[in-house]
Amino acid sequence: MRYLSLLIAFTCLSTAAVSQVSGEEFSVRKTDKSIEVKQGDSPVATYLFRSGAKPIIWPLYGPGDVEMTRGYPMRDASSDERSDHIHHRSLWFTHGEVNDIDFWAETEGHGVIEQKEILEAKGGKQAVIATANDWMSPEGKKILSDRRRFTFGGDDTMRWVDCDFTLIASAGEVHFGDTKEGSFGIRTAGTMKVDAKTGGTILNSNGEKNIDAWGTKAKWCDYFGPVQGKTRGIAILNHPSSFQYPCRWHVRNYGLFAANPFGHYHFVGDKKKTDGFRLAPGETIQLRYRVILHDGTTEEAEIAKQFEAFSATEIAGP
Repeated sequence: MRYLSLLIAFTCLSTAAVSQVSGEEFSVRKTDKSIEVKQGDSPVATYLFRSGAKPIIWPLYGPGDVEMTRGYPMRDASSDERSDHIHHRSLWFTHGEVNDIDFWAETEGHGVIEQKEILEAKGGKQAVIATANDWMSPEGKKILSDRRRFTFGGDDTMRWVDCDFTLIASAGEVHFGDTKEGSFGIRTAGTMKVDAKTGGTILNSNGEKNIDAWGTKAKWCDYFGPVQGKTRGIAILNHPSSFQYPCRWHVRNYGLFAANPFGHYHFVGDKKKTDGFRLAPGETIQLRYRVILHDGTTEEAEIAKQFEAFSATEIAGP
């Protein structure tokens, strides 16, 4: 319970990093398969307990009630979307090598993340969803557990989601392999991708753009482009207290956008993998990100300024 109280404290502190102009309060509605989040009458997000092999957030709406992530494979691909990478499901958290099991892809022999409990689901000035989950092998053996907490907020110009993950070695040692296939992922709206050649752009805190942003370490990364006739973007900010900060970015011109704290050799071109990271039995690690859904370009949304405010927030350890 201690880590929950700390995450609650983090949520209260971090709210100050983004101004809240809109007076509309948030509400949540539970169903058998999901939790829907609204701000006033406007849709914000739906947390699906299971899609494919894992929990995901879809749809995810930005300012103006515009969907910001790809709809496939939760629905048929639109004319702007590619029906590739069936495991790229809107917004998710997994990893490609966990005790030699692939939790990233959905090929034969993949692992499954099973929700075990809803710890919290509430509205108010912000909305909170917290769950407990087990990572299971294809044979049904528990590999590790996680606690994840999503805090939704917003104002008149942007919406944001604070995403906090506590990974727990609850069933013995856990080995996170050195692979590019991970970990905290988003698949952007089809029109936003760089490959569409309609203005889509990737830009990180180092000033690296598009393909040059792939695999580098950066404090934040922003992906913006046209969505429903207007320039909009999704930024992921990596909090300095997060494990392996600053992380590397598995971000692609076709719309994949992932923060990866475990991968190395693919990104730097080494011929040999590192040993990855080993989490001893009973130990935990914390991963913390803020997702900002904004209008305009990186500069217009002042993402660098948003990161400075977010990073200045002190967060207690687990």
